[in-house]
Amino acid sequence: MDRFPTDTSPEAERVLIAGLRGMSPAQRLRLANDMTRTCRALSLAGLRIRYPGAAEAEIRRRLAALWLDRDSVRRVYGWDPEVEGY
Repeated sequence: MDRFPTDTSPEAERVLIAGLRGMSPAQRLRLANDMTRTCRALSLAGLRIRYPGAAEAEIRRRLAALWLDRDSVRRVYGWDPEVEGY
């Protein structure tokens, strides 16, 4: 298993890993879902700060550009992140 960031002490890492191992699959899935939702919310907040006048549709395209590969964004949204920005 990869180590956590170097600012985490070995003891804290052991406690964290033990806690994760003690979770049921449903709890781990819920944790992963919560982290994904948090990342999405933070990404949206950052985009709204960087593009305050952008319409919601543009913000969603920019979010897609952050999360998906360029070809998918171009094909699905008609948005080229390398031209329009992320």
